[in-house]
Amino acid sequence: MRIEIWADVVCPWAYIGKRRLEAALAAWQGEPVEVVWQPYRIDPMAPAKAEPLAEWQIDPLVDDALDACGPEDVTPGENRARVSRIAADEGLGTPFGAVWRADSGPAHRLIALAYEEGGAELQNAVVEEVLKAHFVDAQDISDPAVLERVARTAGFGHGGALLAAGGGTQQVKEALLRGKAIGVRTSPTLVAGTLALAGAQHPDAMAAFLRDAAQAPPVRELPEEVRRLRQAESLLDKSDPLGALTLLRPLLAEHGTDRAVQVLAARAYYHSAQLERARVTLERLTRDTPDDAYLRLLLGRTLERQGRDADAAPHLRLAAAMRPDEA
Repeated sequence: MRIEIWADVVCPWAYIGKRRLEAALAAWQGEPVEVVWQPYRIDPMAPAKAEPLAEWQIDPLVDDALDACGPEDVTPGENRARVSRIAADEGLGTPFGAVWRADSGPAHRLIALAYEEGGAELQNAVVEEVLKAHFVDAQDISDPAVLERVARTAGFGHGGALLAAGGGTQQVKEALLRGKAIGVRTSPTLVAGTLALAGAQHPDAMAAFLRDAAQAPPVRELPEEVRRLRQAESLLDKSDPLGALTLLRPLLAEHGTDRAVQVLAARAYYHSAQLERARVTLERLTRDTPDDAYLRLLLGRTLERQGRDADAAPHLRLAAAMRPDEA
């Protein structure tokens, strides 16, 4: 059974959730479980060069962002005090707490590379060292030297070199989009098949989640191309056309003549104001399927946005005649 943990390594509840999941797994007597870490960002605007966290916590917007993974019914200050108490109870050390407002992007890349290189076991070791460095050792986990030491300590000797070469960048970018597409909204979130558990729940709740996941009907594994297409469509529905195009890029390169890929790309071009690309794609599609009312309508609206009202008019009239409700 595969459990994905979508989490940000600058979220203290991610570390607490890790310990609680480990406690649940220690008592688990069911099938073997593979735990895979996936990226989430609670502070995507963190500066590339880390800055003292205390200075930024004066800013309520930043403070709220950094505490976004905490309970909704407490203030950021109360959340930090609560986190420290719970972290101590979980054996995570005292004092507990980050010192730096750090960009977690490089750490997420290292974690993704660790899974590619050594699977879940190596990845888990890297995650543990990253979290310890940030929350216990008060280190700057956006610093390449810190991450190189973290990788080496975790047994990922060449991790720093891979990171320096830009490794993991595309993997993390796409994983963040996949998380958004499937509806991940907080750190940590556990996902198993179609089931999800949000937050650093008590080990008993995590054990119940494991039981539910083990008893759930098996989810049919979709081909990578189909999964990408569906997640790209989900992003488009969530008003992220550029994210949709990012996931579509490999499909456009390998299956550029596939109608479903072209239609989704045309929609994404239109909604991201790439109107000329939308026009070219839609004209090709309407030549192949001239009786598709939706494509006619979208082409007409694209031409209108380009200021070509005369060219748009026949397509809009055809769309209205075929499907009056969509005109």
